[in-house]
Amino acid sequence: MACRPLRITALRLTAAFVISALAGTPASAALDGTCTIMVTRTGTMVTNANASVLSSKLAGGAYAAASITIQPGTLGLLCSLVQLLNCFALSVVPPASFSSAPSGGGTNVSFNTVFRIDGSATDQPQNTPVKILNGPHSVQIDLIATKSSGIYAAGNYQGTVTLRCE
Repeated sequence: MACRPLRITALRLTAAFVISALAGTPASAALDGTCTIMVTRTGTMVTNANASVLSSKLAGGAYAAASITIQPGTLGLLCSLVQLLNCFALSVVPPASFSSAPSGGGTNVSFNTVFRIDGSATDQPQNTPVKILNGPHSVQIDLIATKSSGIYAAGNYQGTVTLRCE
């Protein structure tokens, strides 16, 4: 996983985040269908001018991306634009902490994650399932890590967002 170095006056930070994919694995794919997730790009977080926020949404940052393919089973055939019955739903779960951070860099940090489906400009909030239709989809995921006090110490930071398809 490549990390991009960031420069803020004398402070040097690198931050990246990846997607941990969780696809629902039904007991009977013929009945329930399948949802396949392929991570296509890791994201890059950059810091704000105060070094108190790391975010993929800031200028110079990059969202993480995944491709999703939903194959309907017998029940999934009811998933349509008219009735979102038996459709799979996507959601993202933010990390509880950085998976990697310099000493003290992970304290007093809160995480927020948003995602967009198929290039939409509308951010979907974390932990909120969004039903999607059968077929292929692209998902763009942003991670924002905010320090409630202090600033981010120089070093490498990594966080893992969980993408669920259930």
